[in-house]
Amino acid sequence: MPEEPYGFEQNTTDAIFDVELLKREVGQRFPVYDVKSGPDVAIFFCRIDEMILEEKFDSLRQSLSEKGYIPMLRYEHGEHVIYVIKKPKIKKKPIWINILLLIATVFTTTLAGSFQWVGIYGADLAEMLSPQYILDGFIFFSVPLLLILGVHEMGHYYASKKHNVEASLPYFIPLPPPIFTLGTFGALISTKEPIPNRKSLLDIGIAGPICGFLVAIPVSILGLYFMQQNPLPIITSGEQLTIYFPLGLQLFSNLFTIPADTVIHPTAFAGWVGMFVTAMNLLPVGQLDGGHIARAFLKEKHKYASWIVLFLLLGLGMIYTGWFMFAILILLLIGTQHQPPLNEIDSLDTKRKLLGLAAVIIFILCFAPIPFS
Repeated sequence: MPEEPYGFEQNTTDAIFDVELLKREVGQRFPVYDVKSGPDVAIFFCRIDEMILEEKFDSLRQSLSEKGYIPMLRYEHGEHVIYVIKKPKIKKKPIWINILLLIATVFTTTLAGSFQWVGIYGADLAEMLSPQYILDGFIFFSVPLLLILGVHEMGHYYASKKHNVEASLPYFIPLPPPIFTLGTFGALISTKEPIPNRKSLLDIGIAGPICGFLVAIPVSILGLYFMQQNPLPIITSGEQLTIYFPLGLQLFSNLFTIPADTVIHPTAFAGWVGMFVTAMNLLPVGQLDGGHIARAFLKEKHKYASWIVLFLLLGLGMIYTGWFMFAILILLLIGTQHQPPLNEIDSLDTKRKLLGLAAVIIFILCFAPIPFS
C-alpha cells in the first residue's frame, strides 16, 4: 500500500535557528561561496564534487538530523544549493495501535475466509460463525493473506531502517462487516522523515512489492495444489464472482491438473489478492510504490508517467469499468505528485537499474486487464 507521506512543515516555535552551526556543518563537507539566511531557513551555495557527493551529503543529513535540521540539495539556475530548515517534531503513535489494528484485521479476514467456505459448500450463512468454518477461514485465508501483506510492508520498513529513515511499523486496515470478500483494505507504513536520495527512494519503494511477491508465489502454488487435490465444482445457483488469473498465476496453474469450472480455493484466492495488490502498488503514480520507483528514475518528469497511467486506466475502463473507479480513487486519495528526495542529483547505479527492470517484470506477472467479474 502507499506510504503515508512525510511533510516539510517547519516548526518555528522551536529554539533559535542557529545559522553559525549550520555554516560549520555544511562548510566541513562542501566548499561554500555564498550564504543567505532567514528566520527559519538557511541557503548555502556550494561547489559539489559528484564523486563524493552521496557520502558527504548523507554525513551532513545524519549530523543535522541529530541537531534538529533537514538539508535539501537542489540544482537551480546552474548552481548547487543546499537549503536547511528546522526538522518538524515527530509525534510517534503508540505501538498498541498497530497491534489492535492487526488483531482487528485478523478477525475480519478470518470472517472473510469463513464466508468463502460457506459459499464453496453452499452452507447456510449462519454457519460461517461455526468453529470449523472460522478455523478454516483463519488457516486457509487470513494467515496467507496477512502474511503477504505483512511481509510486503515489512520490506518497506527494513529498507527504511537500512537507509536510516524513520518509519512506523505496519498499520493494517480492517474491512468490517458486512463486506466480507477480503476483510481488509491492505496495510501501510508511515514514513516519518524525508527520503535521503534516489537510491534509497528506489530501495524503499521496491522492497515491498518484491517481498510481497516472493511470499505470494508459494501461497499461490499451495492454493493451486489444494485445488488439484480436492477440486470443488462451482455452485450454479445465484450470481458468481469470476476471478481471472494474471500471467504469473496462469504459469503456476500449468503445473497442476485442475478441472474447469472449479471453485478457487481460499488460499489460492489469497495468492491472487497478493498479486493484485502488488500490481496496483507498482503503478507509477503518486505515493504508490511504483510512484517511488518512477520518481527515483524520472525525477521531476515522473508526473508525466502518472498522467499516462491514469489515461491508460481510463482506456482500460472501456473493457472493465472497475478501472474508472480506481483512476478516480487515485486522483482523490493519492494524487499524481511525489515529493523529491533530499538529494536528487546523485545517479542510480546498475544494481538499481536492474531492480527497476525487476519491478516491470513483477508488474507484468501480477497485472490482469480484467481482474474479476
